[in-house]
Amino acid sequence: MDKQVILSVAGSGKTSFIINNLDEKKRIIIISYTISNIENIKSKVIEKFGYIPKNIVIYTYFSFLYSFCFKPLFSREYELTFKKNIKGITYKPNPNFKLSQKNIYYFVSSNNYLYSNRISKFLMKLDDKKEVFSRLEKYFDAVYIDEIQDFGGNDFNFIKSFSKLNLKVLFVGDFYQHTFDTSLDGNTNKNLFSDYDNYKKQLSNSGFDVDTELLSKSYRCTPIICDFVTQEIGIDIYSHSNCNNSKIIELTNSDEIKKILNCKDTVKLFYKEHYKYSLYSNNWGNSKGLDCYHDVCIILNQKSYKLYKDKKLIELPPFTKNKLYVACTRSKNNVFFVSESNFKKCI
Repeated sequence: MDKQVILSVAGSGKTSFIINNLDEKKRIIIISYTISNIENIKSKVIEKFGYIPKNIVIYTYFSFLYSFCFKPLFSREYELTFKKNIKGITYKPNPNFKLSQKNIYYFVSSNNYLYSNRISKFLMKLDDKKEVFSRLEKYFDAVYIDEIQDFGGNDFNFIKSFSKLNLKVLFVGDFYQHTFDTSLDGNTNKNLFSDYDNYKKQLSNSGFDVDTELLSKSYRCTPIICDFVTQEIGIDIYSHSNCNNSKIIELTNSDEIKKILNCKDTVKLFYKEHYKYSLYSNNWGNSKGLDCYHDVCIILNQKSYKLYKDKKLIELPPFTKNKLYVACTRSKNNVFFVSESNFKKCI
């Protein structure tokens, strides 16, 4: 059975590639981390078929862990062993860092909620008979995971084990769009996203065929935007298009800034807390997966703006650099930069 990882660039059609591999016969499970991406996948499935066929099941990652894996396979065993029922998932980390893995409260809170960052590890501990694999193989012909760069900590180890499934397995993602983590747990895969080559090697050593060529060009971004991202941010990306009509402009004139801020067709992208302003807006990282913006206006905080002016954006911390990469590559046309100080003068 095929075990493939496709590592792509922004706007290259990652999700569309999954959708194009769907039909109304093969039993497919699609998994992704964020709710926004799940909604995007559902809308694309409906666009293709007119509805969501019964043979295609779409899960957020933690719903998959809890509803498909833990609850039907291990909840009864837990109840019989500990005389308690698991109530759900808590997304707060375990406050007791000294507990041994032999202690059930390493995985479960005192009020009987599974710690989100350790559910996959708990499943691997419980599942000595490979019941999760058996259940997947019983109900599906293929497993597709979108945005795999969001999978960190124990969850990365868990999905790597899918290479042993007797099913077709397809993962798609963009290493440099790592702006969220499904989970963090101490030093587990702490440096996973510090080295692209090592990341690919881990997947390859687990039994996956890693492809970096198939989706290596962007359909969304123009050559001008791709060149800016490559040269200024230091992330390689190339365009399918030959059209160079787009512009990258810093706005400093108050009237021009106000015009863009009031434009309902230009999204304003902030590093964080975009909700503070009554504007058509989003956060840099949270805009990942969205393909609905024509022009974007990126608000640069003090540190980012200084590096932008000094042509040293490549020196941004990796997590921040990834978020800026996401923000720039949302645009199908123009990118406007505005410093936070100039922005505040105009609101």
